Amino acid sequence: MRRKINRQMSIFELMHTSAIAKELRCISQILDHTPDILDAVHRDLLQGRREDTGRCGLTADQVLRCAVLKQYRELTYEELAFYLEDSVAFRSFARLEMGVYPRKSILQDSIKSLTESTWEALHHLILGYAAGTRIETGKKVRIDSTAIETNIHHPTDSSLLWDGIRIMTRWMVEGHQLRPRPDYQFSDHRRVAKKRALTILNARKQETRVAAYRDLVGVADKVCGYAREAIPVLGAYQGDSFQDGCTAHLLAQQLERALRILEKVIDQTKRRVFRDEKVPASEKIISFFESHSDIIVKSRRETEYGHKVFFTGGASNLILDCVIARGNPADSDQYIDMLERHQQRFGTMPRQASADGGFASRDNLSFAKEHQVKDAVFSKRRGLGVLDMAKSNWVYKRLKHFRAGIEANISALKRRFGLTRCTWSGWRGFRRYVWSNVVSYNLLVLARIELAQG
Repeated sequence: MRRKINRQMSIFELMHTSAIAKELRCISQILDHTPDILDAVHRDLLQGRREDTGRCGLTADQVLRCAVLKQYRELTYEELAFYLEDSVAFRSFARLEMGVYPRKSILQDSIKSLTESTWEALHHLILGYAAGTRIETGKKVRIDSTAIETNIHHPTDSSLLWDGIRIMTRWMVEGHQLRPRPDYQFSDHRRVAKKRALTILNARKQETRVAAYRDLVGVADKVCGYAREAIPVLGAYQGDSFQDGCTAHLLAQQLERALRILEKVIDQTKRRVFRDEKVPASEKIISFFESHSDIIVKSRRETEYGHKVFFTGGASNLILDCVIARGNPADSDQYIDMLERHQQRFGTMPRQASADGGFASRDNLSFAKEHQVKDAVFSKRRGLGVLDMAKSNWVYKRLKHFRAGIEANISALKRRFGLTRCTWSGWRGFRRYVWSNVVSYNLLVLARIELAQG
């Protein structure tokens, strides 16, 4: 059974007077002003099931508040479960009834049920609340981008080959543990593969490294052959129980996916190591587990592995928009899209827009001016005149300094809310993680503004 909200709060639900408790009280009031979002949260939790059957789970309101708490304090699910049991302020904010102590597994299943579209819808409602209270008008914006890493290790050809050999062998071992045993043969080469990977890592001579690569690629080819034999056997496996049949079919799907990736890794290793070719970034495999990750290269910076995210910030320090891009698009290619998205959300173009130097181009400036952006400033001119961007040198300097503020907003998202590295798996998990952090950050900014206003 799943409800949207508790009918009535207990008389024992009290908030402390600490700074954190005051912020939570303000965030709670803001969430109470956006009740429409509970419909979307409720649908995500039901996932097509009936709402009037089964045990009484956490309400939609409780799940949303627990999710905000997790991101607001950058907690693990285990820490969140502890604080919800131990802290009166956290329990009051989450509106948990006396005797209700959700475990970390329940919290994880419930919070990860919320889709990225639900988080984005909540973001829009929060911006509507900010516009209604005149905290944010959207007339003055600043635009910048950053890279957010996925939860993977630094990719090398040897480590990727070792990953593929290791996980595919493990899955084939699990298949042989089914009863009756599936009829396919394989050998465990994990020990020799690990030795060759370590040899590549520590080799000082190129000849030694290339010889170890040839051995490792040979082992990977053998494992691919074992997998090709095992996949149809596991796919057709029946077993003594329904559970064993489902396990075998799942292993077949996992092996089929890993086989495709390992074959690409073998190909790119042969091209890079043996033929000394340069493989384009779009063709590279950098992870078996987070295959959606992109290679992000910025000038004079270390290469990062994750996704490029574009932010639009307002004068109130709220994040007004967030675009999670695939690939490694140039900043200048996203400028027009960011302005158009802002127009759709606020009904009008901003009066003033300040962006990082990477967004600067003659076409972007012309588009902004043609669409009633009075002052369209870039932190680096790149051949553009100051008076072409702003009406005076003074306005240009003010907007250039104003743009620097979004660096602090992004720093807070990364340092305070954990956006340096996404710890949720998959492309959809990445989007949910980013949007949930943006929503939690905006709620905290609004709460602090209202506390400052008294």
